[in-house]
Amino acid sequence: QVQLVESGGGLVQAGGSLRLSCIYSGRTISISAMGWYRQAPGKQRELVAVFTSDGHTTYQDSVKGRYTISRDNVKNTMYLQMNSLKPEDTAVYYCNVVDLGKHYWGKGTLVTVSS
Repeated sequence: QVQLVESGGGLVQAGGSLRLSCIYSGRTISISAMGWYRQAPGKQRELVAVFTSDGHTTYQDSVKGRYTISRDNVKNTMYLQMNSLKPEDTAVYYCNVVDLGKHYWGKGTLVTVSS
């Protein structure tokens, strides 16, 4: 079992920045992939940025150059630095890890970008 807790969401004006954090705990030694997803109102959940099982990072095209995913393995924390935010980035952002083929999700943190 893996537990995930996100934080860092909030209200920001367009062009602003936020940094999301995800603390993961439990059985973390066998995590193969981890990343961030988001779900906007009325839309399906979508991948934002992810560390793949082979150690690479992948970003959704719409956030490339603006978002940066990182992690601190000592603190068991994953981050998502979001710059140049746009109103269309408004969504609930979820932390996700894959452990032994099973997906675990946090409860999400709301990011609202005003125009």
